[in-house]
Amino acid sequence: MSGPHRPRDPSGLERYYVLTGGRSGPAGPAAGLDVATLVITRGARTAPAPGTQYEHVPGMQHEHEEIVRRCRDPLSVAELGAHLGLPFNILAVLLTDLLEADRVETRDPIPVSSPSGRGPDLALLEEVLSGLERL
Repeated sequence: MSGPHRPRDPSGLERYYVLTGGRSGPAGPAAGLDVATLVITRGARTAPAPGTQYEHVPGMQHEHEEIVRRCRDPLSVAELGAHLGLPFNILAVLLTDLLEADRVETRDPIPVSSPSGRGPDLALLEEVLSGLERL
């Protein structure tokens, strides 16, 4: 009789449990994340040139390093999840770690309100739509 079956490829739930330290969702600064939120590495303007490696930070998981590397230019949470092959909740937990360590920052893709306080400028959006239709 053999013992319980254990998967040989830690790509499923066990892997996610290890990546997140057992946490199941974002907390603190990442609690308001959604798939359209933009993520950018702090100090990205002074980051190494493309093609060079980021210095390994002791204690930082590979996935954290990959997020920092990929977010030199703003990426949405959805794009980042697709690149890394991670579900939203798992990625949000990793982003919580990086936000708390001040390694990344998040931005809303569209400002919540315009200077007039009415939301996006409809006239500007209509001009953009008109320009796209002329293409």
